Amino acid sequence: MPRRRKVIKREMPPDKKFNSLLATRFINNLMKKGKKSLAEGVFYQAIEIVERKTGQPGMDLFEKAINNVKPMLEVKSRRVGGATYQVPVEVRPNRRTALAIRWLILYGKERAGKSMAEKLASEFMAASKNEGGAIKKRDDTHRMAEANKAFAHFRW
Repeated sequence: MPRRRKVIKREMPPDKKFNSLLATRFINNLMKKGKKSLAEGVFYQAIEIVERKTGQPGMDLFEKAINNVKPMLEVKSRRVGGATYQVPVEVRPNRRTALAIRWLILYGKERAGKSMAEKLASEFMAASKNEGGAIKKRDDTHRMAEANKAFAHFRW
């Protein structure tokens, strides 16, 4: 967080195939060592696999998966009088999406499958049905926030 002036948020161009900013954000998070074309290929293949297996539009299922994984609450550590409390706070909309994308990629990687595209596709399909690793992570985050509701008055 800068002390002098406000950080200017750069505009991201939408992706070429679906004209979606959400897809661009996902591809950029999937990318390793600047290999964007590889990340795009993996993402588009995953969408194609989803379409083939479910018969529904792949982008709709992807957006549904992202919306299902987005957390509403999270806990942040707050130090009060020598003790550290886990204080539940509401998640900003931009961070919600970022966490959802991060969790989908993380738990997609851990899945069993041959290629990364297949792993991602299966994670998208599971998340759209409210199952899978990313959904479990969201539920754990919500459960932690619920358990620490007593410390909500320490919110800053």
